Amino acid sequence: MKFDQIMNAMPALLRGSVVTIELTIISIFFGLILGLFLALGRLSKNKIIDGFCWFYIWLFRGTPLMMQIFFIYFAFPLFFDPPRGLPDFPSALIALSLNSAAYLAEIIRAAIQSIDKGQMEAAKALGMSYGQAMRRVIVPQSYRRLIPPVGNEFIMLLKDSSLVAVIGMTELMRITSQISNRTGNAMIYIPAAALYLAMTTVFTIVFERLEKKYSVYE
Repeated sequence: MKFDQIMNAMPALLRGSVVTIELTIISIFFGLILGLFLALGRLSKNKIIDGFCWFYIWLFRGTPLMMQIFFIYFAFPLFFDPPRGLPDFPSALIALSLNSAAYLAEIIRAAIQSIDKGQMEAAKALGMSYGQAMRRVIVPQSYRRLIPPVGNEFIMLLKDSSLVAVIGMTELMRITSQISNRTGNAMIYIPAAALYLAMTTVFTIVFERLEKKYSVYE
């Protein structure tokens, strides 16, 4: 592929990159919220709640992300009468959020359990309930320890978002494939790979700086 062809394709690739970043950020946001509840559920003394959260994590970590995307996009609408299909972006967002929540739940659970047990005992000695102690003492202290593994999950999710191309969503991977098919030249995958590398590098630096900033309080 000639240089001028690459330059002509760059605006489309950049638009696809923006969609990829938006999808990743929104998915990790909802994944963190759901993951926190799942992590607290796994730490619950209620066996039913613990069992449900364990099953969720086992299910989404044990099945391929692509299969989950296919299920949300193709199979889930069949539960409605008449079937109601979801657009590609919401389908991709739901699948990525649910998948990331399973991994983030284990990350959050490990971070919470890494806090010294004396913190919980001290909170209870001050008259706090278990829920208040978790909300005011334990969970806030675990934030700093979450940065490195959450950063890794974010980078993995950014790359895995390329799988949503299979349902026709026009993010970076889909646009690259379309350009390659239209021009008959696979060299377009080189600048596309460079964009993925640039995005992962930027966010890696961001998380590394966050880690250094908050590690001084450890």
